[in-house]
Amino acid sequence: MQKVIVTTDKAPEPIGPYSQAIKANGFLFLSGQIPIDPVSGNLHTGSFEEQCRLVLDNINAVLQAGNSSIEQVVKVTIFLQDMQKFTAFNSIYAEYFGEAKPARSCVEVSCLPKNTEIEIEAIALCS
Repeated sequence: MQKVIVTTDKAPEPIGPYSQAIKANGFLFLSGQIPIDPVSGNLHTGSFEEQCRLVLDNINAVLQAGNSSIEQVVKVTIFLQDMQKFTAFNSIYAEYFGEAKPARSCVEVSCLPKNTEIEIEAIALCS
């Protein structure tokens, strides 16, 4: 089994000692994404909905860099600082994943990196 580090400048650089994603044995393991603008490197502090879209766009960019796509995602884990925003998140999530509907977990956490409101990690099939 070969392990390949996946990187793209279309998603933010990691803020710590980890990779954007690792490709191994037909799978792509994406590190958690928070709402960081990939161009400026700054945390996006707009509306929660804007933050959700930016995180999902960043995930999509990493998926593409790893020869995968939203349709190939098999598992998603979502971390929210406030579960009261679950419904708002769910409607945006449905726009991105449509009928793909991977397995999913969503948990409320007390704190996320850079004190953001959302972080998402994913596992996908890849070529």
